[in-house]
Amino acid sequence: MTWRNRLLLLLDHLPLPVALCDADGVIFLANPAMAAEWGMLSGQLVGRNALDFFHPRAGTRLRPISEAVRLRRRARYPVEVTWFASGGVERYGEMDIDPVSDTPDAPPALMLLLRVGGERVASPTVEGAERTRVSEVEARILALTAAGDTTARIAKAVGLTVDGINYHLTRLSRRWGVRGKTALVARAYALGVLDPAAWPPAPAGP
Repeated sequence: MTWRNRLLLLLDHLPLPVALCDADGVIFLANPAMAAEWGMLSGQLVGRNALDFFHPRAGTRLRPISEAVRLRRRARYPVEVTWFASGGVERYGEMDIDPVSDTPDAPPALMLLLRVGGERVASPTVEGAERTRVSEVEARILALTAAGDTTARIAKAVGLTVDGINYHLTRLSRRWGVRGKTALVARAYALGVLDPAAWPPAPAGP
């Protein structure tokens, strides 16, 4: 645990966002700078999957990283990512992913070091369209929520964790300025995200 103990001493003072996760992406350690991206405390990230927060750039292949972990290779893998910080602001940057371990034979963990590039600012002419635009996953989450499914059942249906579902619901609530699932579903229908003629609830067409 030598590297981990040293990292614990440094994390609180590092200005760069850093986190450690297992080979499946589940975070077990994060510094305050990383947690601050979502207005959270370090301990609130523990147990959550990194992919619930970060979205690799379209076309990014994560398989080489998984293969490197399986083969216990030591190499740095830069990945371009986007995420929605506290307040619903979309940010972008690059994340360096480093497999690390105490000994060559120990199961590796992944150290995530985030370099923030900037924020995406929507122009006034497209701001309304951006507020109504949702991803395919978010549309499915909204439809299942409208159908009355529990968060656990929604998570299983779309292949995310419960925390990941809550993250998307919170993000949409902030973007649309509503509170609670009932208001969120009503807003989704009002914006045309969900098909008002469909039952069970379903996303509207493109």
